[in-house]
Amino acid sequence: MRGHVLRFVINALALCIAVWLVPGLSYTGTPAGFALLAVVFGLVNMVLRPLLMILTCPLVVLTLGLFVLVINAVLLLATGALSRHLGLGFSVSGFGSALLGGIIVSIASTLLAITIRERPAR
Repeated sequence: MRGHVLRFVINALALCIAVWLVPGLSYTGTPAGFALLAVVFGLVNMVLRPLLMILTCPLVVLTLGLFVLVINAVLLLATGALSRHLGLGFSVSGFGSALLGGIIVSIASTLLAITIRERPAR
């Protein structure tokens, strides 16, 4: 349970960093709304990512993993579409912004996971 909460916090922080750094990503809402947006982002990643990874496995292998960046962009676009439908205030202006945002989210979540990871008890 603690691992899931930690992963949620890491993804929320990574999404916040991407919104802050990428001009084409914008959020207009409250912090509580951003928490709900992070839940939507987590659900999109949980449901769509495995499906897209399986369907595009040959492309991922052929591009030596670089196609995963396109998958991340599609997931961010899906989050933007769901957010617009739910009225959460998150928008993605286009595929280029989604691609850059996906790269930022990937880097930020990796760095945060390395930084925040649980230390074994001594």
